[in-house]
Amino acid sequence: MDMTKRASASVQVEGSGQESERGSSEAPSMPKPRMWSRETYSGSLIFNLGAFFLPALYSTLSKLWVARIDASQVVTTDVYTYIGVIIEVLNEGLPRSAWLVIGDKTTRTIHARLNLAYTMIVAQVVLGTVMTIIFLGANKSLAGTFVPAEVRQTSLTYVRLSSVQALTSAMEAAIAASTRALDNPDVPLIISSSKFLVNIVLDFLVISKFHVGTRRPSVITQAIIRLVCDAVSALVGLFYFIYVVVKHRKQEAGDRQRLRLTLSALSTLARPSVYTFLESALRNAIYLWLVKKIIQLGTNYATAWGVFSTIRWGLVMVPVQALEASTLTFVGHNWGQFRGRTANAFSKAARADLLEITRPALVSCAIALAFETVFCIALSWNGIEGFAFYLSESEVVAEIAQKMWKASKPSGLI
Repeated sequence: MDMTKRASASVQVEGSGQESERGSSEAPSMPKPRMWSRETYSGSLIFNLGAFFLPALYSTLSKLWVARIDASQVVTTDVYTYIGVIIEVLNEGLPRSAWLVIGDKTTRTIHARLNLAYTMIVAQVVLGTVMTIIFLGANKSLAGTFVPAEVRQTSLTYVRLSSVQALTSAMEAAIAASTRALDNPDVPLIISSSKFLVNIVLDFLVISKFHVGTRRPSVITQAIIRLVCDAVSALVGLFYFIYVVVKHRKQEAGDRQRLRLTLSALSTLARPSVYTFLESALRNAIYLWLVKKIIQLGTNYATAWGVFSTIRWGLVMVPVQALEASTLTFVGHNWGQFRGRTANAFSKAARADLLEITRPALVSCAIALAFETVFCIALSWNGIEGFAFYLSESEVVAEIAQKMWKASKPSGLI
């Protein structure tokens, strides 16, 4: 290593190739980003709000379309959500380490960060493919667990089509997490936008009241549309990631090394991911156990839970998820800056250092608490019942969903 590299490297970090080099990938004389830049907390939050809002909006609209086709089949569409919960355990493994590892732009070079992102995406695609094969083989068990007995036999095809989201979701999660850590929250926004636009167009042409042709649409048609759109958005995200790689490498003069999948890079990502994976597995196992018990109560309760979850996700969790994504990105950046200032990798952080590292989290908590307090109280008095009826076409389901909302008021603030 020459003297220039020795001057810019203060502590060695683990990784592959250039991942062991510690140095700043940005020149100290770079101008400060504007307030609404995607490299700032506020700008990142705007991009993330859009990225999380569009899937929630489509999930709401899809229930509306299915309710118009056959209200008894609304509960079938929740299989897609519950399969997604299982996949969430996978997506909260390696992708959750992106904030700590890839988000460290102070002590890692651009090439090292891109190489880690590439490794994560490849690993997630492999894991997602394995999960898809498992789901396809266990489609009867999935239907038996997450679909009421009344519509179970007609839901097997829907379960098979929904199983492919294991692959597309794993790819999207890896691309979204890594590009957010690289200060490119526009990539997840493009993924969500492409999925939303294609979904809306196909839904309007195929399953809406104004659909093309005389053939009556079915819930299976909606599952096929979802499968196509998931595949399209995952590929759009992959191509945009390639564009981001090219753009960043052009900014790095003299970077001619290829991105490689290496065991050392995978190990760097896997070590901090163990804790998030285990926590997610435990949390989602409890949630799915609860869902199974609700489904056993019958179609009305199962449908009401699905409608309630859709409303809660769209109205409550979208801002929370956006705040979380921006928080994790900038806590990761601040952590990298702290490591860059210390000569010892195990240096003790002072109180001022801890406040600086966690400042984005404190700001996000204050925003979330103010928003959710007002919002949950405002909707607690029969504000959900009408919305639930609109999505389910059932007065019984709407009444149950309203009771669920009132009973879960405190959870909206957590």
